[in-house]
Amino acid sequence: MIKLIDLTKHFDELKVIEKVNLDIPDGDFLAVIGPSGCGKSTLLKLLLRIEEATSGRIMVNGKDIERLDEEQLISYREKIGMVFQSGALFDSLSVFENVAFSLREHTNLTDDAIQKIVMDKLAMVDLAGAEEKMPSELSGGMQKRVGIARALASNPSIILYDEPTTGLDPITSVTIEDLMVKLSRELKATCIVVTHVMQTVRRVARRVVMLHDGSFLELGSPDQAQSSINPIVKKFITGGLDR
Repeated sequence: MIKLIDLTKHFDELKVIEKVNLDIPDGDFLAVIGPSGCGKSTLLKLLLRIEEATSGRIMVNGKDIERLDEEQLISYREKIGMVFQSGALFDSLSVFENVAFSLREHTNLTDDAIQKIVMDKLAMVDLAGAEEKMPSELSGGMQKRVGIARALASNPSIILYDEPTTGLDPITSVTIEDLMVKLSRELKATCIVVTHVMQTVRRVARRVVMLHDGSFLELGSPDQAQSSINPIVKKFITGGLDR
């Protein structure tokens, strides 16, 4: 599904990602861990082509996304669902209109078709009946679920999660994690989550990679990451490394 080939991203003299290589199979659930500022969110932006790579390639379904023209890029992004850390909801729009937003902007679907999709996605994240509420009326966990419903509106084959449980209480975090696992199974989507919350990694991911000083240090299952003898990985997981 996704192949990173010598992927590099510099911001002037700052080397955020340096010649990383990684294969992410179809249907995988990959967690990218690492301290704050290490480049985890930048990796997601590169996958969306919000940021341009300094060098290297990102291949998705055999296509180099750096070579996509504007029309092809729009089509490519429609196949990706992005769940932002903050939820990134439009405060002035209802839950329904937040989920419907990209469908209204980027498709020619009828109002009836949009209505069905939105209601289906809200039901999928256990928010049936909340469509008329405003974001300010929702808890943090509910806002996060609206963000997930919006990401699912275009039936994406890839779902990207940016710190989905950061700032949530433990019970709400478990609810979001359970939802992520359920959607991965039901939709058979390829999922990537960037996080520093190890509980989230253990509960949702099949594989883990750590980004540190621009490189991937470790790749394996959550159990393998947990028992790693790599001192940098150990310090991060046990809280000894600044997050």
